[in-house]
Amino acid sequence: MSDFFSAFADDLPQLRSGLWVTLEATVLGALVALLLSFVLGLMSISRLLVARGVSRVVVEFFRGTSLYVQLFWLYYAMPPLTGYELTPLLCGVVAFGLNYGAYGAEVVRGAINSVPRAQYEAAVALNMTPLHRMRKVILPQAWVQMIPSFTNLFIQLLKCTPLLWLISAADLMTVIEKLRSRTGETLTAYVTLLVCYFVLAYALTLLMNLLERSAKRRLGLATGGGSLLKSRSAVTAPAAGGTR
Repeated sequence: MSDFFSAFADDLPQLRSGLWVTLEATVLGALVALLLSFVLGLMSISRLLVARGVSRVVVEFFRGTSLYVQLFWLYYAMPPLTGYELTPLLCGVVAFGLNYGAYGAEVVRGAINSVPRAQYEAAVALNMTPLHRMRKVILPQAWVQMIPSFTNLFIQLLKCTPLLWLISAADLMTVIEKLRSRTGETLTAYVTLLVCYFVLAYALTLLMNLLERSAKRRLGLATGGGSLLKSRSAVTAPAAGGTR
């Protein structure tokens, strides 16, 4: 054990570099997944049949195939077919974004559909355009419901980053694996790795919980504003009837 931690201290620059690669893959993959989640989720509730069909095909394909296979396909199979070769980190970001974006699309679709129908009707009564209605009324309420599910997805994404080791990315898993091979301390190495990923996942959970509380506070203000608008429309309605 002492040999492992001695080597651990000597390799701190490599460990920091590996940790940075893991964080980059997690953050960038989560951003790509979040973007795709909203694009595909909104397409899935579109009135256009083509948009709904494209969304369904993409979501079902990436949910129904293995992330492991997707990662290997992008890194090993795509270059001979297209002539373009992605770096290991970029390959991981694309694979994570596509895979978890497909799952996130269902989160977006479900959250939007769960907003009470009365909210749509109130926004229509206030003569809001579809875009304004979605941006100001529907999405703020749906976003609060999405955050817990996105938290779970992002934690799952973080826990999948050790797959980067399989395509030669110098992430945290790669560095720890090299230390294990050099020192022979298998148990210590993997316990250390477990602790590192637990700390990262817990930090991500705390950040997402903070985001959720902030979204709920903003929603409380928005709900108050919406009630005021509805009360104003209720006041003006009898006046319009009296004019007739």
